[in-house]
Amino acid sequence: MLELTDIEAGYGPTRVLHGVSLTAPDGVTAILGHNGAGKTTLMRAVIGLIRPTKGRVVFDGKDITSLAPNARVAQGMAYVPQGQQSFTQLSTMENLQLAADGRRNGKAKIEEMLQRFPALETFASRKAGLLSGGQRQQLAIARALITEPRLLILDEPTEGIQPSIVADIERTIVDLARSGISILLVEQHIGFAVEAAATYAIVASGHITTSGAGGAAAQAEVREALKI
Repeated sequence: MLELTDIEAGYGPTRVLHGVSLTAPDGVTAILGHNGAGKTTLMRAVIGLIRPTKGRVVFDGKDITSLAPNARVAQGMAYVPQGQQSFTQLSTMENLQLAADGRRNGKAKIEEMLQRFPALETFASRKAGLLSGGQRQQLAIARALITEPRLLILDEPTEGIQPSIVADIERTIVDLARSGISILLVEQHIGFAVEAAATYAIVASGHITTSGAGGAAAQAEVREALKI
């Protein structure tokens, strides 16, 4: 589904990614690595927020390297960055409505998200800035799903979230993958990420150093590669 070839990217004169090549097939692809390894930069290059200085991004057989982020969303990508991002002065429902506006089945998608994340229905009229971190993360994922992506890019979706909602988000990720949505997942909870993944890749200093098939059997080799 997603193929990256020899990607070099960074910020101004600072290069962060050094010739990254990656194939992410259907299912969950876990991107692992220590802080500062380049994982978020890689996600931003995939969605188009950073333009690679070298290399190609191919999605479903189409070269999208030159496409802007909104055009990539139109092609079937969605991105949930770190930080439980939302429009904090708008209500939960207004945040969902913004994602649904102009979509033929927008109302039905909102209802689907309220069923998937019951807390969002409970706090539909509450300003997003007053939700808990976990609830804001659920809202961010729900907004992305309203766009009906075929590839969902999640950057640290469980970071800083209360354990009960971490479990809900992990179940959601597994359910989405089973439903046919592919997921590119950056995650510090190594046990869950590797077990849920069809494939994994470890990033260190802007390079992919190790990759392989995911699943419970891969836990030991991943932890050894990460030295944890």
